[in-house]
Amino acid sequence: MTLVPAALASPARIELAELIGLKQSGESLRVGSLRVRALESGGHLSRFKGRGVEFDEARPYQPGDDLRTIDWRVTARTGKTHTKVFREERDRPVIIWLDLRKPMMFATRGAYKAVRAAQTAALIAWSTVANGDRLGGVVFSERERFELRPRLGYRAALRLFRVLTESSFWEPEDEGGQELERQRSLLRLTRVARPGSQIFLLSDFRALAEPFERHLRQLARHSDVSLVQFFDPVEPDLPPPGSYRIQMGGGSVAIDTEQARSREAYRERFQAVRAPLENLCGLPGVQLIECSTAVDPHTVLTRHFEAR
Repeated sequence: MTLVPAALASPARIELAELIGLKQSGESLRVGSLRVRALESGGHLSRFKGRGVEFDEARPYQPGDDLRTIDWRVTARTGKTHTKVFREERDRPVIIWLDLRKPMMFATRGAYKAVRAAQTAALIAWSTVANGDRLGGVVFSERERFELRPRLGYRAALRLFRVLTESSFWEPEDEGGQELERQRSLLRLTRVARPGSQIFLLSDFRALAEPFERHLRQLARHSDVSLVQFFDPVEPDLPPPGSYRIQMGGGSVAIDTEQARSREAYRERFQAVRAPLENLCGLPGVQLIECSTAVDPHTVLTRHFEAR
């Protein structure tokens, strides 16, 4: 299944028509939670983490009711003991954390990492809408951050797509604080994500700082977390020995791949990025999905979730 008609696709930026065109591909995906135990009243299985219920009403206390559910406000107002009644939630929040900083504006094959990440976000969004779940997100660059609280329906997906296609994301400027903004965005996510959420972190995860692991561990205690790592084929291993010029962030850089020592150092730097991610996948509810800029994200997600 192809992503979109070739006439719509650009390797260097994303357009609203392209994200909308991914609707059929996204609806064919089932990006469900990692661990389940019992059927709920909704369209998917309940999770180990999180209560998965919300307040429905207060009714008179009956023998056998849990004393911890007594509604003391209603009891005090009526003079009769009342207990809270909860109902199982019919949907769950799916939150997409999307990195659109300047390092994501890079590729030698296929499309920029940021483009692949935006396409992946759209596929997850359409899958979420089709499954009847709530969709939210945190999208950020060096200069700005957008927070979208989880909502139901097609409008939630379109709201996300409008943010993803903001021109300011695709015309990055040289600014500092790249890692700081990523840490702030992840910290913010730990504060707004509800227990039982399904969270997708879309980034190249380069230059991870210690707070990242701490925030991720906090998220994983109550939610399922998928780390989707985007990389260019030249990042894990340099191309054959020679001189090359590649495009990155609106400019170009030259690389020389002749020396064996440089090639080995290059491989080690990429492994230094991947190793912490693989270690984090030892946490319950955390998984790693790898997506090359040269590969269709729909193929990557389909293989991963069908294999699970």
